Amino acid sequence: MCGIAGVFNNDHASQYVFLQIYSLQHRGQESVGIASFDGKEIRVVKKAGRVLEKIDQENLDYLKGNIAIGHVRYSTAGDSGGANAQPIVRDTPFGKMAVVHNGNITNFPSLREELISKGISFNYSSDSELFLALLEDESLGVDLFQRLFNALKRLEGAFSVLVIGEGMLIAVRDPYGFRPLLLGRKGETLLFASESCAFDIVEGELIREIQPGEAVIVDKSGVRSAFPFEKKRFAKCIFEFVYFSRPDSYIFGDYAYRIRKELGKKLALEDDVRADYVVPVPDSGVVPALGYSEVSGIPFEMGLIRNHYVGRSFIEPTDELRNLRVLMKLSPNRAVIEGKSIVVVDDSLVRGTTSRRIVSMLRRSGAREIHLRIASPPVVGPCYYGIDTPTREELIANRMSIDGIKEFIGVDSLKYLSLEGLRSCVEDSSGFCDACFSNEYPTVVERIEVLRRR
Repeated sequence: MCGIAGVFNNDHASQYVFLQIYSLQHRGQESVGIASFDGKEIRVVKKAGRVLEKIDQENLDYLKGNIAIGHVRYSTAGDSGGANAQPIVRDTPFGKMAVVHNGNITNFPSLREELISKGISFNYSSDSELFLALLEDESLGVDLFQRLFNALKRLEGAFSVLVIGEGMLIAVRDPYGFRPLLLGRKGETLLFASESCAFDIVEGELIREIQPGEAVIVDKSGVRSAFPFEKKRFAKCIFEFVYFSRPDSYIFGDYAYRIRKELGKKLALEDDVRADYVVPVPDSGVVPALGYSEVSGIPFEMGLIRNHYVGRSFIEPTDELRNLRVLMKLSPNRAVIEGKSIVVVDDSLVRGTTSRRIVSMLRRSGAREIHLRIASPPVVGPCYYGIDTPTREELIANRMSIDGIKEFIGVDSLKYLSLEGLRSCVEDSSGFCDACFSNEYPTVVERIEVLRRR
């Protein structure tokens, strides 16, 4: 999972992109990068780490130009850390170009081998380099757009992409629409980003979403769209609403906040437990807990306090780091939980190790009863489209029954939102991918080459 942003026609393009990717930091914390076009060349700065820690004013002064793209990375394909930090810059037959990508190209290994057999080399192990490497395949066409569109048709999987070349910016979203990508404006400046919160931070306005299967081209001639793909059924990632997007963001035709609150309300309607307080697991459990409290009538209290200087534990690259992050980022609020029966609401339950540590912490702090409520169904399938969920064998819902998970985590009761309840919270659920909850994949799973860090 990654966050991408782009700016066209602004003398401070790199400064704007810096702010945009800062607002998207929740989507990836392994590396950060910005590329700009100054009228003559593409300049790039990319580093392992987070935006505020790694990109300084000297970097931004170097990144001159009125076109820029940026990226925050959490790797699902290719080595983690700085080696595959984006933007990826590459010499192509159409000049030097740079790309940022959110998603997973599921046929990357076979396409890479095919291109290598044609004498086209790769500099990175990331699947994102394919977007530029394919431009060297002369069999795909003569001019840039013919070759680019034919290249895009060869890709399988999930991709929301921004590409810059000489005087232009191209935004593309795969025909399934797995990952969000939006278009905004501030005056004469055009803005692109994974989530609308990246427009708010630069005082821009949302114009619309890039449609699934759409390519938007911006250059000195203006803005135009193309639809180079065969039509597919939409498969927008429902986990974006459950967990990944910021609650104040608009994606997939709705606000993440509204959907998350509906998830909590629906969970309460499916439940009958009584308790003293509803306690969210910050931050992603807060909004569904508000919905749960509103419907159940059980008072909402902050029984866990979040240290906001620590990142998201789900997107740490190892179990050990995830576990340490839990202890660093959450503290029990004894004033609320001591001697009380509490309903603990979280957005999802993937491996179970984080929840187990939280429950142990609450027990040590005097909670009398702990009823764990999950505002999504059991995670039973790995994601092949850009979220680094574990292998099927590592998913706790595949290894244990509900009673077994309850015992492992150490709670008095455990309840998940039903799959039907989840689907009822979004408009036209048939347009979403919920394969991680349903095992119903929108592409042929047998053809998917699972990408893990190599």
